[in-house]
Amino acid sequence: MGFNTEALHKGLVKDQSFGATITPIYQVSAFSYEDMETLEKVFNGRAGGFAYTRIGNPTVASFEQRINALEHGNGAVATSSGMAAITQGLLNFLSSGDEIIASSGLYGGTIQLFSVFKNLGIKVIYVKNLSKTNLDKLYNDNVKAIFAETISNPSLEIIDISELAEYAHSKGIPLLIDNTTATPYLVNPLDLGADIVIHSSSKYINGSSDSISGVIIDGGKFKWNAQKYPSLKEYVKFGPFAYLTRLRKDSWASIGGCLAPLNAYLNIIGLETLGLRIKQICNNAKSLAEELSKIEGITVNYPLLKGNKNAKLAEKQLKGFGGGIFTIRAGSREKAFKIINSLKTATIASNIGDVRTLVIYPATTLYVHNTIEEMNAAGVFDDTIRVSVGIEDVEDLIEDFKRAIRG
Repeated sequence: MGFNTEALHKGLVKDQSFGATITPIYQVSAFSYEDMETLEKVFNGRAGGFAYTRIGNPTVASFEQRINALEHGNGAVATSSGMAAITQGLLNFLSSGDEIIASSGLYGGTIQLFSVFKNLGIKVIYVKNLSKTNLDKLYNDNVKAIFAETISNPSLEIIDISELAEYAHSKGIPLLIDNTTATPYLVNPLDLGADIVIHSSSKYINGSSDSISGVIIDGGKFKWNAQKYPSLKEYVKFGPFAYLTRLRKDSWASIGGCLAPLNAYLNIIGLETLGLRIKQICNNAKSLAEELSKIEGITVNYPLLKGNKNAKLAEKQLKGFGGGIFTIRAGSREKAFKIINSLKTATIASNIGDVRTLVIYPATTLYVHNTIEEMNAAGVFDDTIRVSVGIEDVEDLIEDFKRAIRG
């Protein structure tokens, strides 16, 4: 199947009661049974079914199955937000004293989350370039994971997933990839050797800015060492399902960051048009970035622009696309604000992945809690504008942005 066919049909569980074409919204807290014996079996995992929406719901399960199918995973667990997905995806196997090597160009909210990890005794080591040479300088026996974004937001660095996975596995540690900005339409990190994929599905998967959500997809191929990862000691007997079993039955269920059925339903709707939207968004982003890069007085950063160091890897790994985000350096904070406030077709908002084009000044919003060094490492400066391109007619976007920039 092609991607758009898979998005409509793969992982789909048809409603057996009334023939609904997609799973309905099961907006309930608990599920009843005819006898206590059956409910007891469901609670203890000895029978299929649902007991309580915090630990399982048919609408949420449908979303999990469908995104898992698109990411070619072994199983998925949906969460209440993208930040919840990162938190639970890592805390499922990390312990106090462990360390993570991460790209320094991460989204500001993720950097802020990792500062909270310090209070739990988990240290994050940042590196600008995730090359073997740099990783060897930082690696030690306490490092238990590598974390990176496929296309970093908003520095737009593209990582070589295969190369990074090979390095991680040579050290016996898993590679976790935040694939929010690329989506499974552009790349499947699990196919390239990554072990766990995370999405803030509030973004491109949802597509309409009407649902906060996240999802964790496990590849099921990483061999968890019980001595190295003691929190998984009781679960290694489940083999390829060790990570997922602990996540669903223990850490995720206990923390309580579950996805609401309505939000899962809105994500299912978004998944069905994901391929169509991403193709249009990426084409628009490339055309708009190219046109704006010709204007004197500003600098545009987009992976597919001529001379960009990420262009070759984008061609190889992202099917020739460069994603839906680019940044503009306007020359000053005042000029950046003037451009943003002059736009007519773009909405001033903090999200990405909407069908509408969104713009924001990230330095004092998304990175308000980060240091200057952290901001600069993430490609954010005092004159940076982040643009999340939508599906509008690109001619209208080009005309509007040119007018706003030229004043």
